[in-house]
Amino acid sequence: MTDAPLLPAGVGTSRLRAYPWATEDNLHGGSPHMHLTCTECYMVLSGRGELHTLTSEGLRRVPLEAGDAVWFTPGTIHRAVNIDSLEVQVIMQNDGLPEAGDAVMTLPEEHLTTPEAYAAAVSLGDGSPEERRERARARRDVAISGFRQLADDVENGRGEALQRFYRTATELVTGRLDTWETAWRAKALKAAETTGEQIAALRRGDFAHLNEAKVAKVPAPPQDVLGMCGFLAPYPRDRADTRI
Repeated sequence: MTDAPLLPAGVGTSRLRAYPWATEDNLHGGSPHMHLTCTECYMVLSGRGELHTLTSEGLRRVPLEAGDAVWFTPGTIHRAVNIDSLEVQVIMQNDGLPEAGDAVMTLPEEHLTTPEAYAAAVSLGDGSPEERRERARARRDVAISGFRQLADDVENGRGEALQRFYRTATELVTGRLDTWETAWRAKALKAAETTGEQIAALRRGDFAHLNEAKVAKVPAPPQDVLGMCGFLAPYPRDRADTRI
């Protein structure tokens, strides 16, 4: 229903089953990438894995087990590594922004020259589910090669390549910023402003908003979206049912 309430703070949420596909560096998992405006949280539901992160401080490997929560801020290049059937609940800041392109994969520099070149490199195109999976796997492998180049550069104490990646990623998304701002104002900012309005009303002794209480439910969606880190099951608010 379109009148479903926003999730807390205007966040987005989805289930993620990390890709089981083997990689050239003898691991399994998804495509390294970063978000430019969104903090992301992994709530580990089951299985085991690792979160490999790369920042200007270096490369880190965070173990993941059921019950763990780990979150990371914009600019954190991250790679989900699947050791044993890793499945997580993803909580994403700024619902709507990731869907509008707030993520850039760590492709080698030749794929980052223009927005069009990047879009062509990451597109899964049309075709059968099997063909799209193969393209997602190939895209993942290219992103891992770029990630390893960035990690080597940072670990060797230089960091120039990481700064170039940050700069290039910024240039790639410049044309999307108006769309991002519109989505942010409609969801994350609106949720924060609503809280402020409620606090102000309570100060006046006005509790009218409590009479507008709602419960919303989204049935478990199919986990078949080919995401960056694995098979995704997004929980879209526009499919929520408030008649429960």
